[in-house]
Amino acid sequence: MTEVATARRSRITPEREAELYGAVLDLLREVGYDALTMDAVAARTKSSKATLYRQWGSKAELVVRALRHMKPGASGIAAIDTGSLRGDFHALVLRDDDCTMEQNSALMRALGMAIQDNPDLLRAFRELLIEPEMAEFRKVLQRAVDRGEIRVDNPALDYVLHMLIGAFAARSIIDELPPTQAFLGSYIDAVVLPALGVPIPSTP
Repeated sequence: MTEVATARRSRITPEREAELYGAVLDLLREVGYDALTMDAVAARTKSSKATLYRQWGSKAELVVRALRHMKPGASGIAAIDTGSLRGDFHALVLRDDDCTMEQNSALMRALGMAIQDNPDLLRAFRELLIEPEMAEFRKVLQRAVDRGEIRVDNPALDYVLHMLIGAFAARSIIDELPPTQAFLGSYIDAVVLPALGVPIPSTP
């Protein structure tokens, strides 16, 4: 999917691509995934529907690539290297401000049910978002193992992304509040790092 889509979009300028993705995300926030149509995207972006299908192939791929474009830092998670796992996780949280996190949370809610009901959307979401992020997180965690911070046989290693996504998604459901830097930082110290056996420095 990735190679084919890159070839299809080769004639679109980065500026035009960003404009299209922004319009897709705006529509997603406004109407949700099921009601979002390629006709609506074409009208909003002054494009032809045929062009959209030629460049992206499907609504599912267009939406997920727009989400991927919104969070370019996902491909650079492993580039964060503070010398400690706690430092890496907290630096990752600080990459998005609270306003951006709230917007991302709203988009995830808009996609929640649709992902379960639409196999094409789920496949694109896994291939273009989840699997790349899992690969990046594995590099961060492997560094922590190599430094001796985490035991290689710690069973929580396989569930770090589950924990972080769960906290991000559950914040609005349980607390009726958006995720924030402070909340995720506290969650990392209270839940994720203890599960991995990483000690938290005591506050004076």
